Amino acid sequence: MQDANLTWRKSTRSGAAGHCVEVANVPAAVLMRDSKDADGPVLSFAAPQWGGFIAGVRAGEFDRA
Repeated sequence: MQDANLTWRKSTRSGAAGHCVEVANVPAAVLMRDSKDADGPVLSFAAPQWGGFIAGVRAGEFDRA
């Protein structure tokens, strides 16, 4: 799903090493891709799924032990 009209953005906390993802909002979904492979695959998450993921990140659910 590569669309020239999409506005892709990445976190301002992304480091210089380039290990990042970019996200774009579309109606009823959030899209995510690897910032190093702009023409590669795109994942699509429904708004409730994305909200659950963000809540897990904020709660430290995915922190490395």
